[in-house]
Amino acid sequence: MRELISTAESNMQKTVEIVKREFASLRAGRATPALLDKILVNYYGTPTPVNQLASISVPEPRLLVVQPWDKSVTGEIEKAILKSDLGITPSSDGNVIRLTIPQLTEERRQELVKVIKKKAEEGRVAIRNIRRDANDQLKAKQKKGEITEDELRRGQDEVQKLTDKYIKEIDRLLQAKEKEIMEI
Repeated sequence: MRELISTAESNMQKTVEIVKREFASLRAGRATPALLDKILVNYYGTPTPVNQLASISVPEPRLLVVQPWDKSVTGEIEKAILKSDLGITPSSDGNVIRLTIPQLTEERRQELVKVIKKKAEEGRVAIRNIRRDANDQLKAKQKKGEITEDELRRGQDEVQKLTDKYIKEIDRLLQAKEKEIMEI
């Protein structure tokens, strides 16, 4: 039973990490290297993440500087950024690519808030599914006679406490990201 509950907790932690990464890749009017995480560049016929082809720095709050290690790939990185859904136009001098992050409009902020709320809800649903699976496994163990009814109740209570803890964590992340988007 202990193993089952620790597996459920581990899966819930992974879900929270996924939600964190999703939030980090959303543009909130500030430059962050995570914005480029999902951008793949055609590098000798292989889709390769930008962060594996270049160093990405943030010299100013609204500026990203991408410095490719192989200068011949600069044009491909520019194309990939233009094709992405970031809505940022890169400017290049042949050696480095500068990305100026524009100020967010009120309308765009509202859209972003809707997106993060949807992502947070997906995370909550995933955690509830983990809870359901763990409870189903506990009930199966009880049916087989591997655990008593009291152990079943205790196990379900523990799984519920974990569920509440991780859903609170997602809500906390949501509030912080929403505040970050709506400020400025």
